[in-house]
Amino acid sequence: MHLSALLTACSLAGVGYSQVIGQDTISTAGLIQNNATSANTRLRYDNGTYGPAVEEVHYYNGQWPIGIAVASDGRIFTSYTRGSYNYTLGVVTNLTAEAPYPNAALNLPPSALNTTWNGIAFGSGNASAFISVQALYITSNNSRRPETLWVLDTGRPTVYNAQGDPSMPYAQPGGPKLVAISLANNSIYQTYTFPSTVHYPDSYLNDLRFDLRTNITGTSGKGIAYLVDSSNEGRPGFIMLDLGTGISWRRLTQDQSVLRGGQDLPVYQGHPLYLRMKGMPAQWQLEGLDGIQISPDGNTVYYSPLSQNYLYSVPTLNLRAQDTDELAEINAHANVSNHGQRGSNANGFEGDSNGFIYQLIPEHNAVFYYNPRDGQTHPFVRDPRILWPDGGSIGADGYLYLNINQLPYQPDWNNGVDLRQHPGAILRVKLPNNGTKVTSLYA
Repeated sequence: MHLSALLTACSLAGVGYSQVIGQDTISTAGLIQNNATSANTRLRYDNGTYGPAVEEVHYYNGQWPIGIAVASDGRIFTSYTRGSYNYTLGVVTNLTAEAPYPNAALNLPPSALNTTWNGIAFGSGNASAFISVQALYITSNNSRRPETLWVLDTGRPTVYNAQGDPSMPYAQPGGPKLVAISLANNSIYQTYTFPSTVHYPDSYLNDLRFDLRTNITGTSGKGIAYLVDSSNEGRPGFIMLDLGTGISWRRLTQDQSVLRGGQDLPVYQGHPLYLRMKGMPAQWQLEGLDGIQISPDGNTVYYSPLSQNYLYSVPTLNLRAQDTDELAEINAHANVSNHGQRGSNANGFEGDSNGFIYQLIPEHNAVFYYNPRDGQTHPFVRDPRILWPDGGSIGADGYLYLNINQLPYQPDWNNGVDLRQHPGAILRVKLPNNGTKVTSLYA
């Protein structure tokens, strides 16, 4: 079913716009007005909504999603961390169904996801099939590459013991990988793996962005990938990969800007939430570096940990500097910028052709954006249906697509009890100022 047919079948009109959003016309007068609605009260109240119409695009009735990417032809690709799921990379086939992508054979069966060495659990080292895919991203076609679906495989599935207690085995080389799939013929054309000195056993590949221009300094001229290592175990940072040479390196490992916030206690739907994993004492959210987005000129990476309220940036020049420069790490740390608090934790990022940095805000069922031109964080859209936006992708149609997966209700955060309710969903909202997908970095 084509995307247009999907939307005709299932779109629901959202609430009307209540603010003017634009690079030069943003209201900075303070609190915005919520969308109008009626209630049986004389009091002003928060109805939980603002911003453009929210449309329902797809419903998940089986596996709960995490990553999302929208192709130029409207196809929607999804990923699912696992576990017990039958596949980890999929494509939306109709209103309520997805299928393994590119095929079932390239998704390892659950029985092959992990192994044990001297009593230590490790994820599979299979570099030829998908283990546990966290994130997806699509780059436009150019003279050197087809339109490409980039697949980030953590190599670290969640496994359960006989009592049902979850754990995540260490990664071994070959399992964590970046895979390039041509959307022209739905086939893998390149796979990159990482040495254990760059991707540690306790690393966790979380998100990815690209600059494919040939004139990027410090590279082979065949493009560079900027990858996020969000490591719950405490060594988060950036991993860069030269797409021409296959050489990878790290920057900003354990910089304050990539570490999780100390004893951070988020609030979801009015409930303070401690992390309560089955078989473990209650604790705080552990994830560090999470969201990432490159400015349209390719000069700046914006980022933040999941459990901090601050937005940071660093020049891409500092991330591209390799270890042959003995001052590379010192200079990278020295050039981190703090853009202040945004008012909440943030999950994934996206960015548009206007230079806005969209930040997914699960604590408020919302999406905020940062405007580099005025240095402020602004509200974009808020809706009670946005129950943990876990991935965002801007399509060629000028819409921001959001994966909704009810993550705070998952069993791994609730003593093994699954409190999620099907369906999950893909929602979409129209970008302001005719914004669209950034393509300037793929020429």
